[in-house]
Amino acid sequence: MTTQPLVFIDGDQGTTGLQIHQRLHGRTDLQLLTLPEADRKNPTRRAEAINSCDIAILCLPDAAAREAVAAIHNPSVRVIDASSAHRTDAQWVYGFPEMDAAQAARIANAQRVSNPGCYPTGAIALLRPLVQAGLLPADHALTIHAVSGYSGGGRARVQAHEGPEAASAPAFQVYGLQLEHKHTPEIAQHAGLSQRPFFLPSYGAFRQGIVLTIGLHLRQLAPGAQGEHLHACLQQHYAGATFVEVMPPATTEAAEHLDPQALNGTNRLQLGVFSNARHGQVLLTAVFDNLGKGASGAAVQNLDLMLGAAAERQLTLET
Repeated sequence: MTTQPLVFIDGDQGTTGLQIHQRLHGRTDLQLLTLPEADRKNPTRRAEAINSCDIAILCLPDAAAREAVAAIHNPSVRVIDASSAHRTDAQWVYGFPEMDAAQAARIANAQRVSNPGCYPTGAIALLRPLVQAGLLPADHALTIHAVSGYSGGGRARVQAHEGPEAASAPAFQVYGLQLEHKHTPEIAQHAGLSQRPFFLPSYGAFRQGIVLTIGLHLRQLAPGAQGEHLHACLQQHYAGATFVEVMPPATTEAAEHLDPQALNGTNRLQLGVFSNARHGQVLLTAVFDNLGKGASGAAVQNLDLMLGAAAERQLTLET
C-alpha cells in the first residue's frame, strides 16, 4: 500500500456516504476518490474507480453493492461494505471490532469487511457476551425493541422530515410489522443465537440516535443469574474498549430516562443493565448514534484498522 492509500467512497451522496466523507475530510494520511455527479451511475467509470483504489467503501443499496463487488478484478482492492448485502456471508469479516478479542485483528487483515447494521450493533453488543458466558441461553425467546432517528430510513425519510412536507411527517412510526426485517438474521448469527429473536424497530421525529432495549426475566436465564452478573460480564468483555462503555450501577440506579440523541456525533456505544431484583426482571439497553457507531463512525473505525492507523485516529472518531 502506498504512503497515502487511495480510498474510494462509492455512494458518497447518500446519508452514510456523506457522513463518512465528512469524517475523512482534512485527513492527510489518505487520498479520497469520489466520482463527479455525471459519472456516479456510469458502470464503466465506477468499475475503473473501484479497481484503481486501495480500499473501497460501498454506501449503496444491497443489489448495487453486490454489483460493485462483482466488478472488482484487481486482487489488491479491499472493501468495506456499508450495505446489508454481505453481513451474514461467511467469506466476509463482520466489522464489529469489539465483538471479541480477535475481531479487530481480523478486520485489520481482511480483504472484505461488512459494516454492521445500526440496530444489530446495539443488540449484538448486549447479547453476544452474555450468550458466550452461558448467562443467556442461545435459544432464549428474545424481544428486541429499538427507536431510531429518521435518518435511519435513508434519504427518502430525511426528505419527508426535512423537506417541504415536513409539517405532516409522523412523530413516531413502528415498522417491520411482517417480522421479516433484514437485520434479524444478522442479529441472530453474530449474537450467537440459535433461535430467531423478535425484533421490532421504529422511527422517531428526531434526525439521529438510537435507544435499543431488551427485557429479560431472571427465572429464564442461567440458574442463579442476577443483574449484577450480567453487568459484570459486559463490563469485563468491554474493559479497555475505546468506543464501548458499560454504565456503572450507580448511574443506572439513578437514571430515569434514556436520550437516544445523547451520543450523536460520536462513535461511542453506551450499554446499560437496569435490574429489579424484586420483580426478577432486567432491562438491557444500548444508546448510540445510528450514523456514528451504527454506520459511518463504524466504517471509519474499520477503515483505520485496515490502514493500521486505529490508535492515531481514536480521538478523531470521538468528535
